[in-house]
Amino acid sequence: MSQAGNPRWWDEQRTSGWERVKEALRRDWEQTKADFTNDKGQELDQDIDDTVKQALGKQPIPPRHVPNSDWDEVEPGLRYGWGAASQYSEHSDWDDRVESKLREEWTDLKSGRTWDEAKGTVRRGWESARRKAS
Repeated sequence: MSQAGNPRWWDEQRTSGWERVKEALRRDWEQTKADFTNDKGQELDQDIDDTVKQALGKQPIPPRHVPNSDWDEVEPGLRYGWGAASQYSEHSDWDDRVESKLREEWTDLKSGRTWDEAKGTVRRGWESARRKAS
């Protein structure tokens, strides 16, 4: 075995491939738990076709906790929230002031989605950026 518990033949190409496959399988596992239990797992609109396409790199893998069918809808909000977290770094937490400022900006963007439709994904993007910053 080589470094990090890998065999000698394990290389960067295998690591890269595994990372892609691992995320597809993780999503499949979460969906399976959601399908068979009421309190475990998360509904991700993930089926075997999604898992295979994601594992092969033929379909993008949405961020964790984002359903497959909603990616195109949620990506603008996630992107905006992620960027806003660094733009407004003086606000360490999501609060009424931050939300009011972001709501106003979002409305001015005329994205085709209302603030109420986008707020959850904007906040998810904000919180994701904050976790990575800390």
